Amino acid sequence: MKDKVRNPILPGFNPDPSICRVGGDYYIATSTFEWYPGVQIHHSRDLANWELASRPLARASQLDMRGNPDSCGIWAPCLSYADGLFWLIYTDMKRYEGNFKDGHNYLVTAPSIEGPWSDPVYLNSSGFDPSLFHDEDGRKWLLNLQWDYRQREGGDRFGGILLQEYDVEQQRLVGPIRNIFAGTEMKLTEGPHLYRRDGWYHLLVAEGGTGYEHAVTMARAREIAGPYEVHPDNPVLSSRQDPDNSLQRAGHADLVDTPSGETWMVHLCGRPLPGTRRSPRGRETALQKAEWGADGWLRLAHGGNTPALEVSMPGGEQLAPAAEEVHDFTSGALPQAFQWLRTPQPERLFSLSERPGYLRLFGRESVGSWFEQALVARRQDSIHCSAETTLEFEPEDLQQFAGLIAYYNRFKFHYLAVTRGDDGDKVLSVMNCRDAWPSGNLEIADTGGVVLDPALPVRLGLDIREGELQFRYAQGDAAWQPVGPVLDASLLSDEGSGRAHGYFTGNFLGMAAHDTSGRGIPADFSGFRYCRENR
Repeated sequence: MKDKVRNPILPGFNPDPSICRVGGDYYIATSTFEWYPGVQIHHSRDLANWELASRPLARASQLDMRGNPDSCGIWAPCLSYADGLFWLIYTDMKRYEGNFKDGHNYLVTAPSIEGPWSDPVYLNSSGFDPSLFHDEDGRKWLLNLQWDYRQREGGDRFGGILLQEYDVEQQRLVGPIRNIFAGTEMKLTEGPHLYRRDGWYHLLVAEGGTGYEHAVTMARAREIAGPYEVHPDNPVLSSRQDPDNSLQRAGHADLVDTPSGETWMVHLCGRPLPGTRRSPRGRETALQKAEWGADGWLRLAHGGNTPALEVSMPGGEQLAPAAEEVHDFTSGALPQAFQWLRTPQPERLFSLSERPGYLRLFGRESVGSWFEQALVARRQDSIHCSAETTLEFEPEDLQQFAGLIAYYNRFKFHYLAVTRGDDGDKVLSVMNCRDAWPSGNLEIADTGGVVLDPALPVRLGLDIREGELQFRYAQGDAAWQPVGPVLDASLLSDEGSGRAHGYFTGNFLGMAAHDTSGRGIPADFSGFRYCRENR
């Protein structure tokens, strides 16, 4: 697309963007929550086209999320570059329900985006969304919100933005802790980033919560500790007053300057399915052109404060994503598109060497386990998409099952699995958890009594058309056949059925193997095909 950038620039689950520039290279870090390895970093040379460059938190000394509940783990990383190093700040959230949030903030560094990334330096646990500001005088400052476990007036437990100096030599925070900004009437003040421009400290925060009231607030002060005055046209960015905008939930932003002095804003957004408030693709990253006015305040270049679906970028050309991705597991490394859940010990979940050319999953704990389940999957980034895989699997009884899964979390999934029936036949089972919080109750759908030929591999497929999902299967030279009912794909979303229980990730499509007997029966997948009709 010539001279235009169409949002989002990072489609599919890529929330809480933090952006930095090194020379002519741009990098965006996004949250990964319970998916391993932690933090996604994308790279671009033109702001329009992005490729995954690194997932830096890839070993146990940096991150171990076994036992972390759904939508915990890596929250809102902050990526910056100074003194010849990349600096990555992140929260590992261990609990977020109820009055308390147990989140621990760490710092890792690396000489290049590919690493090697250091072991973490512990910073604090006072609140999430940490960021690091490198001041012009060389001093470094950590910002994060303060979590107030008490019920504050108006029901807001977000206690303001804290500021404390970081001492590089001592590798710890030093000096007084100051609460520099209490937020505005939109409340839920989080996601702080600090910038220095024309003698002002500009503070950018997210407010209103990460749902449909989300917004970007800016304030400025002459001194780093304040007092901060709020932008006269606040909020700077929001979709809250524009329900027809295709980019909803706009907020949680960061700024970057180009070598020529232009300013661009990256921000979180969501694209609900038409006619709904359900977003299976989760929270995504979008891009907006911004300008500094004569009064020294930042505003969107296209006017107003609502996000633009298309942004003018003279000379830029955004390439369309590939319509098809095919992985055959012959390289000996897990394809970059895939992640797994929580554990820093993937060798207990899968192998690419035990049977060359195959992804072997070892059946582990039940689907939805917070500790160790063999589930390898990729993001859903289109509302019209399909996935296929070929499986060889010899279950011994009903406690062993493996197959193709559409997975949001332990309460939201659709699973087409090969297992063993009570009469000893190899059969297909369609298992669903339809946003059954807090019970997690499983439903077994009617498959019409499909019995598989035990001598043949089975091809498994699914098709998603907006809010509908249909599984299919085939063996040998036979044509694809639908199996099970048409399922509600819209439930596999942040919002789901609308119950008062927040989640922050997105739907994944992939391969899984579970063995609740503990015998670890393996399942072999010979390939994976993902097709998208659009983003």
